[in-house]
Amino acid sequence: MSIEKMKLVNITGRIRTLDRVIGKCVESGCFHIENVPAELSSDDEEIIQLQEKNPYREVIDKLISINFDNKIQLCETDFEDISNEPFEALSDYVDEINEKMSVLSKEISDIQNSVFRYEQISTQLQHLHGMNIDMDRLFRCKHIHVRFGKLPVDSYKKLEYYKNDIFTFVHYDVDDDFYWGMYFAPVSVLKKADKIFSDLYFERIWLPDYVTGKPDEEISDINSRHNEACERLEKLKNCREKLIETEKEKINKVFCRIKYLHDCFELRSKASVIDDKFLMIGFVTEKDSEDFSKSLHKISGVSVELRPPDSEKSLSVPVKLKTNRFTNPFSLFVEMYGLPSYNGFNPVNLVAISYTLLFGIMFGDLGQGIVISIIGALLYKKTKNKLCAIISRIGISSAFFGLIYGSVFGFEHLLDPMFRAIGFEEKPIEVMDNVGVVLGAAIGIGVMLIIISILINIVTSLKKKDYEAAVFGNNGVIGLVFFISILYAAVSLMLFDKNVLSPLFIVLLIVLPLLVMMFREPLGCLVSRKKFKSEGIGDFIASNFFEVFEFLLGYVTNTLSFVRIGGFVLSHAAMMSVVMLLSEMYEGASPIIVVLGNIFVIGMEGMLSGIQILRLEFYEIFSRCYEGDGKAFEPVRVNYSTEFE
Repeated sequence: MSIEKMKLVNITGRIRTLDRVIGKCVESGCFHIENVPAELSSDDEEIIQLQEKNPYREVIDKLISINFDNKIQLCETDFEDISNEPFEALSDYVDEINEKMSVLSKEISDIQNSVFRYEQISTQLQHLHGMNIDMDRLFRCKHIHVRFGKLPVDSYKKLEYYKNDIFTFVHYDVDDDFYWGMYFAPVSVLKKADKIFSDLYFERIWLPDYVTGKPDEEISDINSRHNEACERLEKLKNCREKLIETEKEKINKVFCRIKYLHDCFELRSKASVIDDKFLMIGFVTEKDSEDFSKSLHKISGVSVELRPPDSEKSLSVPVKLKTNRFTNPFSLFVEMYGLPSYNGFNPVNLVAISYTLLFGIMFGDLGQGIVISIIGALLYKKTKNKLCAIISRIGISSAFFGLIYGSVFGFEHLLDPMFRAIGFEEKPIEVMDNVGVVLGAAIGIGVMLIIISILINIVTSLKKKDYEAAVFGNNGVIGLVFFISILYAAVSLMLFDKNVLSPLFIVLLIVLPLLVMMFREPLGCLVSRKKFKSEGIGDFIASNFFEVFEFLLGYVTNTLSFVRIGGFVLSHAAMMSVVMLLSEMYEGASPIIVVLGNIFVIGMEGMLSGIQILRLEFYEIFSRCYEGDGKAFEPVRVNYSTEFE
């Protein structure tokens, strides 16, 4: 898969048509807008950027701030049936809803406070049950004042320190946490008493003016008031819920319509104005360019010019990756690293294939792979998250390699009858009996991926006419020759006991490539017919010598890094053998141990394998052939979120 071809679009027209043009651009879903380059201005005509206050922001903020008691989730919905309503009507509707909800919310809040107050008073009076005195007589005392409330149990013990002060605390009830009571104090020391009890965390309870009689009589009156308030509160809540239920569909439509107008108006700042004309610049995909152009030509006085994407040098061309149904989710990993440049290499296919195969090799189990795939598919169906789609795909790879390994939920010989039925004496590979083969195969896979990445770098660098990187660099033709030569010599010696390191071999295929890599910069400039600039011969030799030494280390460490593939193959087999051993030791709990062991391995090792493969992709492959310096293709669209940037 490659990268979507783009077209640069210049849109011009009368300023009065700007809003309609922006609306068409948003509705097209394929227009990536850019700021108009400053170079387009001239001495004769002054280009200005529109800097206007958005008239829709205040209304949208008001609508979002309305308290709908979490009964309405403002989100994208079709508002076609109100698209022709004037904004003033929509604004009036928001004001009306805001007023109704505010009035109801205030009444509900006031009554809730009253209910809470009645409950407090009732609780306090309950503690005064049996007191045969009118409350009014207590409150009308001129020389002594009384305070009702509750004192923490720990604080009550501290009253002993104040026994010589001229106040007294009388409790008439006690529970696990508080002493319920009242304190009396002469007017002359009231402030001091209030301060002391405040420090002791006394929680005062205020009795209203209408509590004047005896506590037992007042309790009945307070309970009656409480019941009336509760009934009123319930009616108001039902009224609010009915209003929300009746209007929620329209409220959401109004929100979407105003948000559409708001976001479209924000895009006006991207347009440049010359007198009474505007200019907008952006990109569309080549396949959508004709339809996009035709949709704007329907607006009177609007002109659309389609140009090559690189015709405006000050603008970097945005990138849209081409993918298919299988590879599309793996674009998530590419985007994490960074998109390629417009004329660069699209690595999605490479990532999709290599990541899927490596996970299957490292985590090969038929049963566990099927479970992973099913879980991933179900999660993707619910969340549409690309990572879940990746999990469903790599699960199939895990199941496939598990079939080759003959492993099903850690049972290594469950598939032996099937292998015998198709002509095998035993399963194709016994992992734990072939450690050397597994590790050697892992290095072999790494060598293939490194060679592929170097070949990709050669092709992409030649396309960019970067001859230094394509021919003379460590990831170019010379680097490939050196790498293959070293591998050939090592394999010949270790596997076939044959020494190919003749003087001619060493000079031509090892020493000469190293020298070429050391002088890659001047050689690249020579081929490109550019002037090479150096700070000095000594500095050049010293810095490039150490860089070549770093290249050598890189070849070794990058190759050996792929040993982790074999390590995880062995690790998976070893962990499942431990699970099987434990199940044999505790036969009574064998099924539970097997199930829990499989869940643990799927969760922990599956996650670790996925992370390690991603590391190999980024550090061992991408570092050789890919630069994530591209800019994403982001078509203008309305963001129906309630959060503003």
